[in-house]
Amino acid sequence: MTRIVYVNGAYKRYAEAAIHAEDRGFQFADAVYEVIEVLDGRLVDATRHLARLARSLGELAIARPMSDRALLNIIGEVLHRNRVRNGIVYIQVTRGAGPRNFSFPGPEIFPTLIVLARAQRRGWADELAEQGITIKTMPDNRWGRSDIKTVMLLPAVLAKDAARRDGANEAWFVDSSGAITEGASSNAWIVTGEGVLVTRQLDTRILPGITRATVNDIAASERLKVEERAFTLSEALKAREAFVTSATNTVMPVVAIDGKAIGEGRPGPVARRLRSRFHQLAEISIV
Repeated sequence: MTRIVYVNGAYKRYAEAAIHAEDRGFQFADAVYEVIEVLDGRLVDATRHLARLARSLGELAIARPMSDRALLNIIGEVLHRNRVRNGIVYIQVTRGAGPRNFSFPGPEIFPTLIVLARAQRRGWADELAEQGITIKTMPDNRWGRSDIKTVMLLPAVLAKDAARRDGANEAWFVDSSGAITEGASSNAWIVTGEGVLVTRQLDTRILPGITRATVNDIAASERLKVEERAFTLSEALKAREAFVTSATNTVMPVVAIDGKAIGEGRPGPVARRLRSRFHQLAEISIV
């Protein structure tokens, strides 16, 4: 349970943590965020996550609220106050609060910074990975800059809900050309019949996943071939394996897409190997 939330310079009780009614993150989704895994009280791939946060802020011309070092100090304090050893840290930065106006406010408006931590039972994702997850595909109706990690997540929320109602765990978006872009909250991968790992190339249609980048490092260490290119739903259905990557799931095997079994319909050896090696190669840092 989250007890304490950092909001704009103060550590607030969860029930009392609040932002202004005219905060631009609330009114315009004019905000970005990051989610970092916490493992045994340490942060996983924090350097890459904070670099992506800085990039997202830069793409939207939102001022950085503080240095990485200062932010890490706050993260450490939030973890300590919430007694989180295993779980996630959530960071959100908005452009700030001011009279509602589509135009950007002046320099007198300061960014809003929120940091919260939430404990999760260690091993829950490992249990899910033993069974694998299922996918529902649907048209990609998101805006054209999915490479920026904004809080404008309504299409993903609707996709996740549609997947859940259909008995699936995750949604994969399909673009107008019939290619898979990414999951509602993950990057999408397949393993071809020749054993090649395929994931969409970095472009404005997908988020540059931090776990995706670390999995690329693992694949290189394992001498696995990776192709960064678009792949179609038809290609995915014929794949030997499929999996998703995200900070909360690391590497999660996919066993079915749209009700059709992938490979043998159970977690495959490549996804299992990548998952087993993830925390061995990921950056683990003390805060």
